[in-house]
Amino acid sequence: MTLATVLLLSADMEWRAYGGDTGGSRHSTASQITRANAAKLGVAWRIKTKDMYRPKDGRPSALETTPLYTNGTLYLTSALGRVIAADPATGAERWSYDPKVDPGKGYGDFTNRGVSYHASGLIVGVSVDARMFALDAKNGKRKWEVNLREGLRIAPRGFADYEQTSPPCVIDDIVVVGSAVADNGATDMPSGEVRGFDVKSGRKLWTWDPAPGTRMGGANAWSVITGDERTGIVYVPTGSASPDYYGGERVDKDGFANSVVALDSRTGKVVWHFRTVYHDLWDYDVASPPALVTAGGRDAVAIGSKTGHLFFLERATGKPIFGVEDRPVPASDAEGERASPIQPFPVKPPSLVPHKIEIRAECAELVKGLRNEGAFTPPSPKGTLVVPGNIGGLHWGGVAFDPASGLLIAPANNLPALVRLIPRARLGEARRADRMDMEFAPQRGTPFGMARTFLLTPDGKPCNAGATSTLSAVDTATGDIRWQVPLGDSINLGGPITTAGGLTFIGAAVDGYFRAFETRTGDEVWKFKLPASARSTPMTYMHNGKQYVAISAGGHNERFGPLGDEVLGFALPD
Repeated sequence: MTLATVLLLSADMEWRAYGGDTGGSRHSTASQITRANAAKLGVAWRIKTKDMYRPKDGRPSALETTPLYTNGTLYLTSALGRVIAADPATGAERWSYDPKVDPGKGYGDFTNRGVSYHASGLIVGVSVDARMFALDAKNGKRKWEVNLREGLRIAPRGFADYEQTSPPCVIDDIVVVGSAVADNGATDMPSGEVRGFDVKSGRKLWTWDPAPGTRMGGANAWSVITGDERTGIVYVPTGSASPDYYGGERVDKDGFANSVVALDSRTGKVVWHFRTVYHDLWDYDVASPPALVTAGGRDAVAIGSKTGHLFFLERATGKPIFGVEDRPVPASDAEGERASPIQPFPVKPPSLVPHKIEIRAECAELVKGLRNEGAFTPPSPKGTLVVPGNIGGLHWGGVAFDPASGLLIAPANNLPALVRLIPRARLGEARRADRMDMEFAPQRGTPFGMARTFLLTPDGKPCNAGATSTLSAVDTATGDIRWQVPLGDSINLGGPITTAGGLTFIGAAVDGYFRAFETRTGDEVWKFKLPASARSTPMTYMHNGKQYVAISAGGHNERFGPLGDEVLGFALPD
């Protein structure tokens, strides 16, 4: 073994951003764990975050953190947003910072996905009550804090309306941050401004509004914003305009909704944008963080959509690399609505999930009479079978890129939803008559309320035949799907990572297993039953010559299994 090899094996390899790097590649050059030895992986440490909260009404808090590793320390968050610094070999706590979130405010997506790091030695975090703060990475002392609920075009009514759940993007000396908006309540839900702040002082530098000059809310960036450190461009994934399922009040006024918007991080000016859905009526946010990759021999950004579509765009211009076609789609039958007659479809790759499904016999009565005309069938007072449903398709778990093989790894769901528009005068009656435990939303300011639910059999299985959850590999040189395998036996929420050891690691599935696949083939080479399922994205790092892989195990939903508060680290035996 050469001296260079010894030094490489003993070097620390960091994970300094939510997606491994600012560009969200989710790839590590760590190569100690391979197909040949992955079966020997075992638990090296456990961290109990201890911050689970269960309100009387509403959703419990959810542990979704992805730790960072830099300068010999792990940094992670609890479900309530407490920031924890830990020893990377043992998991022992070094310090913690509690933002003191009041858990009883009725938050919607009650979670925290982690923190960001700046090279000056700052940890930048957010709390679900929409504060952003910077901490000294050495001791957790707070340097500054800002209230992100202030200064919006449309102010929040309550705490559930406007939250922070994803770590901001730190690029150069700027923090770029979006927001999570509960966009189904009304036409004028909180506005979705993206803002840039000076990382060292917390001073606001600029504001970009995705729907200026309107009373339309939403179109916010609740997922992870990524960036190109060479150019200073950040890639902002926006969600649907409010409300999700009726757009009669926002025809031709969707702003930058359902797009990836390239902004200059220094000024907030738009460089280009690409719309993944025209006039969204299905809650088809761009939930998947944009990933900087190489595709077709060019610098590219990969965009996953809840539709199941995967778009590869030139990083500098936003032009499609493998082609995009506008294809005709069904019209709306809801009074006052004007659905877009066309929608964008990538020429390559094909959709990672089917847009036409086979329904199990035990669900035949559930779908009788529903509109079901394939992709982009609009919501209807008759009820609509929406395929895929509102979790996606590709979802907030995102994708990972392995530069050695040129493969992009993408988890996706094939789970339909039933969506029904309800005339406002009948909304209360519909709630009282509900026997399917549907989710209702008022959509104030429109003629219709909304009810939706995922289509499940009486024993909780998906109503559609075939694989509900998949993991796919797309060849970024050609746009072809190289392989696709089932991922558990039900839905998945969470993301993958790839390593130079030739492996893809992912939890995500509700069956509770943490898995390793060979990246080139899709062969499963290892799995471990977690104490609760991992609705999260893992990370990996090298510390003192040893590779670790870590994942948070917080559970998906009590319907599928237990909830938890642990982050686990895995390594090979000494």
